[in-house]
Amino acid sequence: MINLAGKYPYEYDVIVVGSGIAGLFAAIKAARFARVCLLTKDALYNTNTWLAQGGIAAALGIDDSPEKHMEDTISAGGGLCNLEAVKVMVEEGPGCIKELLELGMPFDRVDGRLAMTREGAHSSNRIVHAGGDATGQVLHETLKKNLFANRAIVVREHTFVTDMVTCEGQVIGVRTLAGETYRAGAVVLATGGLGWVFSCTTNPEVATGDGVVMAYRAGAEVVDMEFIQFHPTVFRSPQEEIILISEAVRGEGAVLRNCHGERFMDEYHEMAELGPRDVVARAIVDQMKKNGSKYVYLDVTLRDPVFLKKRFPTIYGFTLKYGLDLARDWLPVIPAAHYAMGGVRTGLHGETNLDGLYACGEVACNGVHGANRLASNSLLEGLVFAGRVVERIEKTGKRLPGSLHQTCTTDYGEKILPLKPAYRRELGDELRTIMFSKAGILRDEKGLLTVQRFLQQHAPLLEAVPEDRSTWELKNLFVVANLIVNSALMRTESRGSHYRVDYPQPDEAWRLRHLCQSVKRYAAH
Repeated sequence: MINLAGKYPYEYDVIVVGSGIAGLFAAIKAARFARVCLLTKDALYNTNTWLAQGGIAAALGIDDSPEKHMEDTISAGGGLCNLEAVKVMVEEGPGCIKELLELGMPFDRVDGRLAMTREGAHSSNRIVHAGGDATGQVLHETLKKNLFANRAIVVREHTFVTDMVTCEGQVIGVRTLAGETYRAGAVVLATGGLGWVFSCTTNPEVATGDGVVMAYRAGAEVVDMEFIQFHPTVFRSPQEEIILISEAVRGEGAVLRNCHGERFMDEYHEMAELGPRDVVARAIVDQMKKNGSKYVYLDVTLRDPVFLKKRFPTIYGFTLKYGLDLARDWLPVIPAAHYAMGGVRTGLHGETNLDGLYACGEVACNGVHGANRLASNSLLEGLVFAGRVVERIEKTGKRLPGSLHQTCTTDYGEKILPLKPAYRRELGDELRTIMFSKAGILRDEKGLLTVQRFLQQHAPLLEAVPEDRSTWELKNLFVVANLIVNSALMRTESRGSHYRVDYPQPDEAWRLRHLCQSVKRYAAH
């Protein structure tokens, strides 16, 4: 058990940064043996978890098994999955669902049994869900109730963590924008994704890759940053509002049609609309280019209206606002940046190459998703590996090094004035637009070098320290973009979600090879 003296107002046994599924679950489990502080830069709910529609994949059915789930995960992963990590996830997943049930999670049921649906590239119905298509909201609310009911957990919202604090070679805490230092024997990064680096994304505006960047600056290794998943079916309203149209809609029978009303997915994959996300996203882009259209259509009009309203209440209500009835109308959809397979490199218990620093959820990468994530494995990953992080922390019992009165500081250099809001927005929009167009679904050397030159032009931004959150986030996005582009240029093949038009085929020489970056080195292994 960890036992720190607690003489300072911001000293805990475990610090968790982030309030999605991985962060909440880690905090709840760690509070069984430790004093925990959970920090999140915005409101607790403002996460990708809250927006998740589909559900959680787990081999719970009588005709299913962890082995089948593993096969599907590996198949979708494009030959790059860490087999040991996949095995851990699929075998421990059902137990995590049981834990959620014990915490009060009200999964949808049919005749008293858990309702399970099927999504893209799954061979069985194994997706449990809640609230129809509101799994993330229901899950987040359930975990939040447990979080606030636990007196061993301190929650600080609107607390923006900017950097790690290290001492004697160990991460011992974090520094916030307000200048506060939070100290602990173990720091758990669960900050989520980085989708806001792209102009079209399903992610909320808070998804600026802060965790990856602060870990990278502290010396942590990041890996597989070239692999960004683009969700195939996103509805964009005339007002530019975006909503993801869950994979589960296709799992319930929806089909894709081009601008001529023709189905096309049979030409691209044997599973048609239920092919892997990377395949479906590229097929949609191909159809848009061939036909000169701005979108394709998602058609689920063959299903009963009553069923659709009950199964997809969120999607049904949202599209209805724009005069589209899911039961009668085809929805115009496009692909959008959705999930980062890469992140802070970890082992099977979330351990990083920095003593005292752990990572889990989307910010982390242990290779479980390979080059392309299987639908509804993200929430599962968050649960399984958050639990394993906590197991490791409890077992090792990390303590702060040296005297508790020891002062450990970081050289932050001279601060700069905040960028003017108008210029900051303009620069951010320019970055996000060029990343989506040149480093998005389809890539080539010319486009990636164009992005690289743009990033180099603004290199001074990376050398200064902002004084406000928005500028910090912009700086982090520039670092994220650099990490993505560097890896995308280096991997001269197409694999999973990474598609190089100038190298359109997988190269056996790259199979099972990962691109690892740190402030000290850049290597393929």
